[in-house]
Amino acid sequence: MRKKVSFILLVVMILCSAFPSWIFAEEQSNQGLYAGIKEAAQKKADTFVQGYGAVSVQYALISDGEIVLSGHSGVLDRSDRRPITAETMYGIGSVSKMFTTAAVMRLSDQGKIRLDEPVTRYLPDFTMADERYSEITVRMLLNHSSGLMGSSFTNAFLLGDYDSSAKDSLLETLSTQRLKADPGAYSVYCNDGFTLAELIVEKVSGMSFTEYIHQNFIDPLDMDHTKTPAEEFDQERLAKTYLQGFSDATPRDTVTVIGTGGIYSTAEDLCRFSQIFMKKPEGQANNLLSGKTAASTMEKEYEKGIWPAGEDGLLGYGLGWDHVNAFPFNQYEIQAAYKGGDTLLYHGALIVLPEYNMAMAVLSSSGVSTYSQAFAQSILLEVLKAEGHIPEIKGDVESAEPVKAEMPKEMINFSGLYASGEMIMRAEISTDGSLYVTIPAMPSYPVQKMIYTAEGIFRNQDGSGAIGFAVEENGKTYMINRGYNHIAGLGQIAVNEYMAQKTEPVKLTDSAAAAWDSRNEKLYYAVNEKYSSQAYATELPMAGIGFLDEAPGYLGSEIITDENNARAFVEIPGTAGRDLSDTGFMKENGREYMLQGSTILISEDYVTDLYTAGNAVCTIAEDGYARWYHVGPKDTGKTMTVALPENGAVAVYDEDQTCMDFTWITGNHTLELPEKGMVVFIGDPGVRFDISCQ
Repeated sequence: MRKKVSFILLVVMILCSAFPSWIFAEEQSNQGLYAGIKEAAQKKADTFVQGYGAVSVQYALISDGEIVLSGHSGVLDRSDRRPITAETMYGIGSVSKMFTTAAVMRLSDQGKIRLDEPVTRYLPDFTMADERYSEITVRMLLNHSSGLMGSSFTNAFLLGDYDSSAKDSLLETLSTQRLKADPGAYSVYCNDGFTLAELIVEKVSGMSFTEYIHQNFIDPLDMDHTKTPAEEFDQERLAKTYLQGFSDATPRDTVTVIGTGGIYSTAEDLCRFSQIFMKKPEGQANNLLSGKTAASTMEKEYEKGIWPAGEDGLLGYGLGWDHVNAFPFNQYEIQAAYKGGDTLLYHGALIVLPEYNMAMAVLSSSGVSTYSQAFAQSILLEVLKAEGHIPEIKGDVESAEPVKAEMPKEMINFSGLYASGEMIMRAEISTDGSLYVTIPAMPSYPVQKMIYTAEGIFRNQDGSGAIGFAVEENGKTYMINRGYNHIAGLGQIAVNEYMAQKTEPVKLTDSAAAAWDSRNEKLYYAVNEKYSSQAYATELPMAGIGFLDEAPGYLGSEIITDENNARAFVEIPGTAGRDLSDTGFMKENGREYMLQGSTILISEDYVTDLYTAGNAVCTIAEDGYARWYHVGPKDTGKTMTVALPENGAVAVYDEDQTCMDFTWITGNHTLELPEKGMVVFIGDPGVRFDISCQ
């Protein structure tokens, strides 16, 4: 709810200090120590804003039931420079998954849900076009091992508009999908699993998800600044968000799949919530989850399936948690559970040290969750040292120039093409122990050269990044990404994940090859996103058809199976195999449409030049599909005036596919038409746009 910093690290970069209560009763020297750590936290917050482009950041720490550190940096609103306060609310993105996890676990405590029972027991209408779906258990939804494709997010990310259709239509959407892996085979980040879990909570409890979490967590813990998009509240309490290219703040960032990523909260409220996962929760937090149940969320669920060796990494799934033995705390034999969250506009992280009854939350407008994570973990280390729990802070893991070692000849067999869910790359291993990694679709991208070392892996020139290879028990060959990435002024994160899977040759029939060749280099434009969707607000929402000479028979990381279908094939744990979809085509009213998961896209063959002569009208048809047009030569540079309906919007894109105006954000009735641009009209069925141009 997932933004990469470099090819070697390929990690999301794209969703804290802690003191026990007695410190405030200590002598002035201890108060001075607290002040020093508070100063360090504020400095990191300022760095987050000034050095990494966040509009604002908010942080808080809880220890033994008390908020002992709370601060912020940046502004609530760029226009009037209003300050952030401790009560300013942020979208918490996928940190919302911990509320879903808590809800399921509370119902489990009450004997109303059994984690290892199939989902169909609680959602009898759940079905898929894959007989294995009946093997999916509730536990698999929470530990990301269900085998579901990933994210059915059509109309899930809106602006200032709550519409529950993404959640309400999920069972229908899944009914036509297959699984990408056997249930339980491995854990790979899966948003749809948590939307299913949200549906289970509603079905079993008889309440809406919003009602359930209020009654069982938010209200008992006095989390007065935690809301969902499904309820009414003063939206001025939210930190403002901004999109590149737009000077004004966006309407409210609205993630409609609430249990997956839609909750709003504050850093202090998240700290209050975190108490339910601690060994010795205080007050009402002690009554919400049993100790055994809370601890079970932090068990190493990822070890139940295939997973790269080693502990230092961004991921190590528990139930809900991204990592249950998080770096760098594992170096001190201290358990830390981490959950990050990223919407397109908000970001955050929550780290809990259950044995020490501490937690820290960091939230931001703009940024990325890994920045929040690095911020929180570095301050937590300072606190652990100050309290005497660790003798010293070991500091960042430093890299050193690698020493070349003799490479076993069989390593050459790992040469070949490798695919992730996003790209294909080539690995070439020479007999002298050198590895060369390239991206065929990006010939200008620098070649990554590495050398073989005595560790059995290849390291880059300064030793900061490494790539290894492994053949797993499923027979698949994987490229492994390892390294430590320093985020200046904030902290360090570790990476250890399977980044790509080796491809196999594909043989196409002549008819399939001809059908796909006829689509080569064509663009397809999304037609079923709502007029308030964030999909229109950045780059043009489209998909292109393109092929690599190096990978015949492949459409990106999908295998072409016949004239109209391509099948996602990668089976990669972690995140590199997340959010997959098969690609298909259909004809409707004589027009060709591409189908990718829950998204429908129309071929450019049926996109005409915008008609602006006289009193032109554009009307949305009964199917509700958005209507796309090219800006023709005769209209280039003109100003288009549109009568905007309440339930519709217009977006304009330039030749580089950058959004120049999206009326849902700007409210503009007059729009400049750029050379070789695109215009899309979006609205409910029957909505009419009256157009004039001069």
